[in-house]
Formats: sequence, structure tokens, C-alpha cells
Amino acid sequence: MKAKAFLFAAVTAGAFTLPTAVQAQDVVPGEGFVGISGGYHDLGVDGDDFDSAELDIDTASPIVGVFAGYDLPIGATTFAGIEGNYTYGFDAIDSEIGASLRLGVRAPGGAKFYARGGYQHVDLDLEEIVNVDLGDEFDDLDDSDGDYLVGLGADFPLGGSLVRVNLDTIGFDTLRATAGVGFKF
Repeated sequence: MKAKAFLFAAVTAGAFTLPTAVQAQDVVPGEGFVGISGGYHDLGVDGDDFDSAELDIDTASPIVGVFAGYDLPIGATTFAGIEGNYTYGFDAIDSEIGASLRLGVRAPGGAKFYARGGYQHVDLDLEEIVNVDLGDEFDDLDDSDGDYLVGLGADFPLGGSLVRVNLDTIGFDTLRATAGVGFKF
């Protein structure tokens, strides 16, 4: 729980202090963004690996969440930025929280194409994964994990708004696809 609180505090602090620092230095202004997203996260565990246990394994989950971040221009068409996210899951995943750095290019129409890397912490719902009521004896079991996140994405401008798509993996073990809408500032 301390790791999640620290990660949330770091992302929040970065999202609010980075724009202020840029304005104080009189540098070319960057662009902040905030929005909502939804998608699907597959944890990548093959249910066939557990046939002998006769468990109905389900390791994927629809997810919805929020994201926020800030991008700074580092060249005529290139940018670097920071982004944080919090996601709620409906099946195998209870929640996720993460932060990532973005590096990309801006197309002539304003679309941004980027690669990103960071850290994602995932709280799992073990009862949903194995489809069995585990009872109170497993309440103290640590059902969370985190690892590095890498992915690709694109933000498309729509007036003062944006539409985005991302395809990520956590530790090259999972597949996480999201789409969202947001506002630029």
C-alpha cells in the first residue's frame, strides 16, 4: 500500500510542478492532458497450465480509469512527457496504478505517436481468477504485483480534446489495450 501511495504522490507532484517549472524558465510551453479510458487487460496466464487442478482460470479483465500527464517539446517535432494512471478492473483485476515516461513525435496535424516506459502496480482478484470462493483464510495473502510497463500509443487532437489508443505490456507477460478521451490544457 505504501508503494501505491508513493507512486500516486510522485505522479501528482510531477503533473502539477512540471508545468510551473516550465513557465518559470520561460521555455516553449508544453501541453498537459487529463482524461478517462477503458479497455482490456489480459494477464497472460494460460488456463491449460492448470488442467490437473480442475480450475476454471480467467485471467483477463475489462478496465476503466483515469490518466493525466504533461508533454514538453524537445525538438521541432519531438516531445517527452510524464503520465500517470489509475484503473479499476471488473474481473481478474481489482485495480492498477502506474506512471510512465513518454517519448514521441508530433505529426503535422497535431497527432502524437509515442513509446512509453514506466512502472505499473496491479491488485488482483484471486477469487475471480480461479472462480472459487476462497474464504477468509486467504484474506492476508498478497494478491498484488508490479513490474515495468512498456508500450506504444497515439493521441489524436479533436479541438481542445484528444482521442487516444495505447497498447502496453507489463513485464512482457501481459497485454493491456486501452482507448480514451481527454482534454488538453
